[in-house]
Amino acid sequence: MADISTKYLGLNLKSPIIVGSSGLTSSVDNIIEYEKQGAGAVVLKSLFEEQIMLEVSHALGQDLSANQYPEAMDYISNYSRSGSIDKYISLIRESKKAVEMPVIASINCYSPAEWTNFARKIQDAGADALELNIFVLPADALATADQLEKQYFNILDKVLRQVSIPVVLKISSYFSGLANSAQKFAWAGAKGLVLFNRFFSPDIDIEDLEVKATHVFSSPDEIFMPLRWIALISGKVNCDIAGTTGVHDAQGMIKLMLAGAKAVEVVSTIYKNGSSQIAVMNADLEHWMSEHDYSSTGDFVGKLSYKNASNPVAYERVQFMKHFAGIE
Repeated sequence: MADISTKYLGLNLKSPIIVGSSGLTSSVDNIIEYEKQGAGAVVLKSLFEEQIMLEVSHALGQDLSANQYPEAMDYISNYSRSGSIDKYISLIRESKKAVEMPVIASINCYSPAEWTNFARKIQDAGADALELNIFVLPADALATADQLEKQYFNILDKVLRQVSIPVVLKISSYFSGLANSAQKFAWAGAKGLVLFNRFFSPDIDIEDLEVKATHVFSSPDEIFMPLRWIALISGKVNCDIAGTTGVHDAQGMIKLMLAGAKAVEVVSTIYKNGSSQIAVMNADLEHWMSEHDYSSTGDFVGKLSYKNASNPVAYERVQFMKHFAGIE
């Protein structure tokens, strides 16, 4: 029988499948179910930097809303009442008592503000690792790429000063020098990178003339961006890589692992197919490994990365010249 276990962030996972941060992972009962179905780890639903800062401002008797949009602060205030920081700490502790698989905490952040001190509470509660979902929107015409990139390193540095558990960065592809940045994140102390985070996507209703959300769930076609970059940088950066976005079945999981991912994070496929999809993906992975005579995941992870592929230039090609020219 093929061994589908993997090692990620120094943690032993019985499966490469990690249930990603979402509403699915805000319940201990759900987390117990994911372990029963064979998940290797779980990333708890994210706390937002704004939530933590709101509590900090209340503790200090400050009015944080003075420097924020009133509508946003009203929402954050109401959300925090139903999903307070204390509840998050309890979720970590209760999850650790209920399951054996690693429990990874998550914070959605964009600045190295005082919220970083909260990371220590996450560690003290028993989290096995901390995932920082960072995105600094490059929409400020006066901000240079170096200035924006520096915020990532400032956040990582301040968090690492608070904890000794592994810290992983979940980032986007919006870097002018992504491979170089990935390497520098590893040098700065990140134990892992998750490629890539997925954002709210706005759309415009041309009849109602309103801005609305679209594509809440990912599609399998979205896997190709993380696949390319995982293949390009795996084996070149001194940290583990997990793939996410577009992983809906074992086929997608295997592709990202062949590219060099140690694990994959899944969310949309569980929303669409239920928690049993985890068991289905594990069974299909095991079957594929047996068919190809792989006894462990270490036998094939990174086998088709840029470093190991027989035709690595395919990962670097960015134009469809051959396709559109009709060349066979």
